[in-house]
Amino acid sequence: MSEQIKDVTDDDFAVQVLARSRQIPVVVDLWAPWCGPCRQLAPILEKVAAARAGEFELVKLNVDENPKVAAQLGARSIPLVVGFRDGQVAAHFVGAQPESAIRQFIDQLVPSEADRLVSEAESERDAGREVAAERLLQQAIELDKHHEGARMTLARLLGDADRIDEALEVLAAVASTGHDEAAALQAELQLKQSGNVDTEALRARVAADPDDLDAAIALGRALGASGQHQQALDLLLGAVGKDASYEDGAAKRAVLDIFSVLGGQNPLTREYRQKLARMLF
Repeated sequence: MSEQIKDVTDDDFAVQVLARSRQIPVVVDLWAPWCGPCRQLAPILEKVAAARAGEFELVKLNVDENPKVAAQLGARSIPLVVGFRDGQVAAHFVGAQPESAIRQFIDQLVPSEADRLVSEAESERDAGREVAAERLLQQAIELDKHHEGARMTLARLLGDADRIDEALEVLAAVASTGHDEAAALQAELQLKQSGNVDTEALRARVAADPDDLDAAIALGRALGASGQHQQALDLLLGAVGKDASYEDGAAKRAVLDIFSVLGGQNPLTREYRQKLARMLF
């Protein structure tokens, strides 16, 4: 076994694998001395690890001597190979595999060039160099147009610069897949877009004519954008009650945007979701 490949145990697994994988991907080879397929797989894993040194670390765990971690990882059959990133299981496979399959496994585990660009962009953004960060994120998207991290980070960057239309366009491809975090960011951006209005003028319009649904919905969205969520929800539910279908359900959509921003477990979301359901059904 290569000197670079470590044995890990139940006692040091948290440090050598979970904590370490926050710095570099870690591949755990769960094996036992009596396991023939394990002996077939080991040299292939070690060959790939040597060829891609610096991209990931390979460690070995004897399941007979370390039953606690073996049980936690569900090692009912071995060899079991588990890849960790950021302290979490990112990929795994069971049984002896050819070198080509192992290389594909490593490819999905180690950071891609797009991943590296996103990480560099986040550092640039945190240092206040937004222009450089945007350029790196655009490069990442050119490499991988479906890269969720690049699109989410770029959308936040554009949103912070009040370039809301651009941010929503970047985010659309991710939000359309049902990605919860992207949907919440999309809702937040849509509310922020609605916040650039004269709220006092809208309040005056609503006070003068409670049936002015355009003003009520615009004011509700603006209040939501400024964090006055309960006031916004009360106003928007009032608009739903007057005409739920007005402007293709604009008031209901605004309510749902606020729910997305707050999150499903927020007390306001739970309370007002019930109110909305009673009103509609």
